Amino acid sequence: MSTDELAVYDARIELIDFCIEVFHDAPTEEFLSHLLSGDMRTPEDSVNEHLDAGFEHVRAFVDAHEGDDVSELHSDLRQEYTEVFVGPRPPVLLHETNYRDDTEFIGEGLAEVEASYGAAGWTPPEEYPEENDFVAVELAFLRWLVTKQREGRDETFGYERVFLDNHLMTWVDDAADDIREETDEPLFLAAAEILTGLVEFEDEIVAQMV
Repeated sequence: MSTDELAVYDARIELIDFCIEVFHDAPTEEFLSHLLSGDMRTPEDSVNEHLDAGFEHVRAFVDAHEGDDVSELHSDLRQEYTEVFVGPRPPVLLHETNYRDDTEFIGEGLAEVEASYGAAGWTPPEEYPEENDFVAVELAFLRWLVTKQREGRDETFGYERVFLDNHLMTWVDDAADDIREETDEPLFLAAAEILTGLVEFEDEIVAQMV
């Protein structure tokens, strides 16, 4: 595998990890310190519309909070995260079945998501205290697939094709729209755009392989 190919895998995983870190719970102090240090790479060249917008929000967030106390920033973001994503009665519920008219929350739709995991031989980690159609769990599965692709397991491109078509691509655009409506926090806007752009980017990559 060439250096350029490895770099693409690294970038895919980094984007997935960014979305997981922002959405699975309030961003941690460790993550915020890493982000404000400038260690997250944002490409200068255009990738796609949503990723480009997401990177702009990341840069705006870093510029706005340069030199800030990370613990205070963490506290502020936790409050905003709770209001938007936790509730009570959160305006944005980042579960696939919440956005699909053809499924029921914690019903048939959840079983279909779990069947996709099982078909690929993946078991959701216990670190996410949410149902298995939660955005962080679906992204953890995507990360596992990309990692296996990097190891040369080409059959995982087929699993990703099915998962994108039947799951992620059916709801993340609507979820991102809701996030834009409910918060003006640049970090959450960045994650919404990057999530949408990531799924679009993955769709293009898999289309070349399957």
